[in-house]
Amino acid sequence: MLAHVLLTSVAIANVATASLQIVPGATWTASGTNQHIQAHGGGIIKVDGTYYWAGENHLNGSNFQSINCYSSTNLVEWTFEGELLSLQSSGDLGPDRVVERPKIIYNDDTSTYVMWMHIDDSSYGEAKTGVATSSSVCGQYYYLGSFQPLGHQSRDIGLYKDDNGTAYLLSEDRPNGLRIDRLTDDYLNVTYTTHLFPEHYEAPAIYKQDGVYFMFGSQLTGWSANDNKYTTSTDLNGTWSDWSDFATAGTDTYDSQTTFVMQIGKSVMYMGDRWVSSNLMASTYIWLPLTLSGTNATLINSSNWIPSTDDTWSSGGDETDPEAEASTNVLSNGAKVISCSGCSGDESVGWIGGSDNGTLEMRNISSDASTTTTIQVRYENGDSTQRYATVTVNGKSQILAFLPSDNGNTPATSVLNAQLESGDDNIITFSAYEEEYGPDIDRLLVPEE
Repeated sequence: MLAHVLLTSVAIANVATASLQIVPGATWTASGTNQHIQAHGGGIIKVDGTYYWAGENHLNGSNFQSINCYSSTNLVEWTFEGELLSLQSSGDLGPDRVVERPKIIYNDDTSTYVMWMHIDDSSYGEAKTGVATSSSVCGQYYYLGSFQPLGHQSRDIGLYKDDNGTAYLLSEDRPNGLRIDRLTDDYLNVTYTTHLFPEHYEAPAIYKQDGVYFMFGSQLTGWSANDNKYTTSTDLNGTWSDWSDFATAGTDTYDSQTTFVMQIGKSVMYMGDRWVSSNLMASTYIWLPLTLSGTNATLINSSNWIPSTDDTWSSGGDETDPEAEASTNVLSNGAKVISCSGCSGDESVGWIGGSDNGTLEMRNISSDASTTTTIQVRYENGDSTQRYATVTVNGKSQILAFLPSDNGNTPATSVLNAQLESGDDNIITFSAYEEEYGPDIDRLLVPEE
């Protein structure tokens, strides 16, 4: 029989709200892989009420491994669907190759999904675009090949499909600037340059609202974040405004780089990457509400927010913060309270998992409704790889990933989407996954109504 240590005191009720939330910069575990989502530099396309997110897989380093696809109906809970392009033995998709920033648009005339991407060697000396096609948005794509569009260098790319079906390649041409090139009717090639910005920006994305085109882009600072900029025009061929900040100046776009901008419900969402250049698989996603009014764009920084697929976004609100080391919790099989200088209360619970299955049982988590909600798990992981834990909420288990944190004493966040029952009897348990040690747990942030 397992030996348990029950730390007794008066239980504190922690009230949760009915909300699935986006938490920028957190570990985001995908169903189907139990790994942090690997869709870096990507974009989203919506088909029949489902969102499909395609991006770069950097699980095992910086070189090409695959272009992954994930699906979701709510933009919070994502399921791995498969690889759209996979590693080949040679060629553009072979070992030691660079395949970046995949974007997908649908051609209504040919009933074909078309993907464009940046293709390069490891020294970034080729500067080409690649094209692939599929009859299914999240199926296997057929790679057609690579080239320099109109004979120009092309590194970071984006795609834009206008209201009338005309599509454009957005391309960073290092010698000349940022290009908007019109695609052929089948979207498989480039016909001519619609506009050339002499300024040098990369990671381009276009969004159109009320007849105004917004072009977003990043300055050229490598993997390091910077204050990304935007410019506007009422005509892709016409005069564009001066480039301006859309996030608070000096914040480096809240430590992110533009990858995509899209409509969700009645709101607009900015998608950015927070790159970890020394360990790309640990790069996270900065998705934030973007307010567009006239020709003005303002990025709203939020630690957590609620997207709506049919209405406007809302704030995640306040949270309660039950501590892992609270005396109401149960520690068993070697799990114990440890010192953590950066944690709340200077303590966390460690030795979770392992062959002894060290277990933390957090009790008295309350909810005002029976609902699925997003709980933030504050943790420490001093390794350079992901750790994992089996997380059981009211008897239902899932595997949660935990990216490396800055150091063993600085908490990071992993998001837990789980069903809470109405009342104050909810229990959340952290235990071993495949007999490996999990993270140290600092506390939970449970949404408060």
